[in-house]
Amino acid sequence: MKKTYMSDLYSKYAEKPWSETFQLVRRCMDKTRTDPKPCEPVMRCQQKLNEALNDVFSLTGCITVPTRLGSHRSPTETACYLTADLFYLEVLLLPGGGVQDVKVAQHGEAPESNSALCQLLRMKKFKEFSVKLDDLASLYNIPGDSDTKIKVYASLQHLQKDLLKISNLPRRLIESDVHVDMVLNGRIGNFVPCREGNPMSIQYYIRPSDVLMEMFCPGEGSRGQVAMVVVGASSTTHMLQMESHILTPPQFDSLGFPVFRPMSEVKTESLPAFFLLKLQPPVPTLNSFIQQMNQITDVTPEADLQVEPLFQLIKQLSLTEKTCESMCDEEDSHFHTLPDAELHSYVFGGAEWKCDLWKGALIHAVPFTHPAHVPALLELLRHQSVINALLASCITRHEQQPGLTYELNCEVLPESAFSFSVTFSLLDSDSLAVLLVSVLDCRQVKCRLLMADLVDPSLDDYISRVLTRCMSIPITMRAIRRRIASLRPPAPQFPEPVCALMAEGSPSVAPHSAVETAFHNPKSEEAGAV
Repeated sequence: MKKTYMSDLYSKYAEKPWSETFQLVRRCMDKTRTDPKPCEPVMRCQQKLNEALNDVFSLTGCITVPTRLGSHRSPTETACYLTADLFYLEVLLLPGGGVQDVKVAQHGEAPESNSALCQLLRMKKFKEFSVKLDDLASLYNIPGDSDTKIKVYASLQHLQKDLLKISNLPRRLIESDVHVDMVLNGRIGNFVPCREGNPMSIQYYIRPSDVLMEMFCPGEGSRGQVAMVVVGASSTTHMLQMESHILTPPQFDSLGFPVFRPMSEVKTESLPAFFLLKLQPPVPTLNSFIQQMNQITDVTPEADLQVEPLFQLIKQLSLTEKTCESMCDEEDSHFHTLPDAELHSYVFGGAEWKCDLWKGALIHAVPFTHPAHVPALLELLRHQSVINALLASCITRHEQQPGLTYELNCEVLPESAFSFSVTFSLLDSDSLAVLLVSVLDCRQVKCRLLMADLVDPSLDDYISRVLTRCMSIPITMRAIRRRIASLRPPAPQFPEPVCALMAEGSPSVAPHSAVETAFHNPKSEEAGAV
């Protein structure tokens, strides 16, 4: 095969860096030639190389705009730097224009490879890369000079040490799954310290459905409720720690929490910032909980909160905006399809949910200034998350449709603070029943069934255990329907001629009959409710 000039050039410089190749090409282009016509293949090759590298540099430069970072190239043009006052990012490039590595150097620390950021750039997921950079930049997102930012970052490091100490304190295991127990019952949930340039994070609540999804389809389940621990700018100054608040060796109170040193004995700095629990996703929160949070931290949120009925906030977060707009404001109707083709209908009365007790706001971040605030704030967020999970379990994208036969028709209404009712009627009964659900705290959900001609002292406890286990109103209502059917006396036996006459006059079996005959054992229902 006849060799070309380009193949010879490639073979000769295959092992050399692009910088030397560029220098050679430039020297060749600058030489005086007797032939005034330029070498077009070399010109096209140089143009393509410059375009490829410029695309990489342009993309990284665009990413810096929303994250308020600077950017520049290395002298050898083999790396791109994204810089801030107290940290920088180094993107190392391969000779072909690909990404070799991404390193993060935080204030006072050596650069460390960040596999997550590197993978996002390699996959050209620039939007996700920008979100990660925004989380990193939020560690220093405060006004002031470099000295002020260094002090705030140092305070954040001391906070991390205290939270890590609290997280590692011994405690009694409640759930059989260690990870789930840490999330739901740990003093500060599942705490992950800052690493690879990622902020501290706390996973503080997870639904049973998320646990099952992760069990059967690893990687596809939701992470549940997570709070990133960052700093936020404040128009007023706050006293932030410059050393640990926890006594050495640690001492404990009656609840097993560490005893904190008095503020007068701890080195602090007055700084224009506070710590933030940045909630992902944001949490619809009742006004009463918001007031309790303000009392715990003594920090008033600087952003004005838009107050709406809690149910509307949960619906907006659960469904797409288009779906929400298509639903009626005064009354929301949803239907659920459960296993065995069982259909439930759930109706929310719009006017009743507008009462002051059940109004709230969508909370994106919770400010605080002391490590002792975190466990108390997380308990409130868990309590609210349980309420939200129960109500959200009744909400679907499917509106009630005429012509369908429902095994259960339910109306969900607010009652007192932290309690609501589910009024329902069974398909084969004309009487109404009411299930009263009270969420006492994040670990106690009490149920009471009000129904005529039904006396079973153990039923309320059974329903409470099922609901606590599955955190789903539809699954619990199915368990109630089956338990009620098992407690009813059997239908009277007719004489044979009457039975034969009835059989002749019945053209078909009712659609729900097959479902009614498939009752589970009550104990197996509770175990399998999730």
